Amino acid sequence: LADPGGICISDTVWKQLAGKSSVAFEDIGERELKNMAQPVRVFRWGEATVAAAHAMPLPLPEKPSIAVLPFDNLSGQPEETYFSDGITEDIITGLARFHSLFVIARNSSFAFRGKPIDVAEIGRRLGVSYLLEGSVRRAGERVRISAQLVEAAAGAHVWAERYDRSLGDVFAVQDEVAQVIVSTLVGRIENASLKRSAQTPTDNLTAYDCLLRGIAHFRGYAADDNQKACEMFERAVELDPQYAVAHAYLASVRVAMCGYASAPAEVLAASRALGMHAVELDAQESRCHRLLSNIYLYSRDHDAAEHHLRRSIDLNPNDADSLIQMGYLLVLRGRPDALGWMEAAIRLNPFHPTWYNANLGVAFYSLRRYAEAAQAFRRLLDPWQWSRARLAACYAQLGQETEAQEQAAKVMRLNPAFSINEYFRTSILLEREEDREHLREGLIKAGLPK
Repeated sequence: LADPGGICISDTVWKQLAGKSSVAFEDIGERELKNMAQPVRVFRWGEATVAAAHAMPLPLPEKPSIAVLPFDNLSGQPEETYFSDGITEDIITGLARFHSLFVIARNSSFAFRGKPIDVAEIGRRLGVSYLLEGSVRRAGERVRISAQLVEAAAGAHVWAERYDRSLGDVFAVQDEVAQVIVSTLVGRIENASLKRSAQTPTDNLTAYDCLLRGIAHFRGYAADDNQKACEMFERAVELDPQYAVAHAYLASVRVAMCGYASAPAEVLAASRALGMHAVELDAQESRCHRLLSNIYLYSRDHDAAEHHLRRSIDLNPNDADSLIQMGYLLVLRGRPDALGWMEAAIRLNPFHPTWYNANLGVAFYSLRRYAEAAQAFRRLLDPWQWSRARLAACYAQLGQETEAQEQAAKVMRLNPAFSINEYFRTSILLEREEDREHLREGLIKAGLPK
């Protein structure tokens, strides 16, 4: 199936590459393959794909722009990578709080891990002027963090520093690195903002370690990842009862373990209370507000969800996850400005995680742009009945009856008890009746049972 000089891979291989490769593969749909009983979804890479990717560099923002590449783990223990990743992410979070900077999201920065690509090309692909590189070496109770700021286009080193500290000082190092970068890029902007937040994440490094391990599991797709994440977050809260972000993640993972929007009312109520406790512990931590917003949305309280999400964005305007979630929430509320928020999120996170596509699919369907909606849903790594049903509705609205029926059949194989009424009761968060009827119409056209 591959073009001369090109490569085709199956969806199984493509899923394994998710978040590990910056190579752009094009989804060319399902194909019948020799000796395979079922069609296989195929992704293609070739000179045409590469040429297209290189032909359209992202424009530079007006504000000073930076991407923080994943810091190298020099501890000699590959399993310690979660620690160097956590340091990197906290520096990204620290930088993102400054309104005067444009900061690329973690997922897009991490797409270049271990790739033999020069800094000029990385800057070109991400559309930024500066890159921060570094390494972390952890040994016993000591940590060495090295960081260097590079001007992407010229490859010139603007600033470099090395920090030898005790593990207890790791948060001070993160703040110091963020402060120096801001001062270097934009001068002495908002000097008051350069001071450390009065809220220290935690004084308990073991709790911090548990949080990082939990987040790594929470982002995974293994069957037991949510359970392992929950155990880590519970341990972090036990070690440091004042650790706001750990409480917020614990509230969120408990809802995830029970089916998100289909979680029982008592689970949602308990998680809302825990999420509010996290906000009370640190009202200036944007992630606490963002995670609480999700729980309110799953509870069908759209007003409270929007309140906390806007607060999250006020605190951290460069958090791409908050921006994509705002776009999704506004779609659910029938607001016309929703797509603009999503476009801003993708600019900050051009190599975004695949779950962004579900939000985009919902938005495009609401806008009657069914072909784009179908394309977005097809990009999902492991579509379950929630997205399969919506994809079937897209095809039905496009008049592609065969494809709609194929997706509807897959929904029924995944859940033989599926019905449109139950789907709406447990999973659909659209606020306006006309939007709910628009989706119901597509599902009925696809042949799904009422």
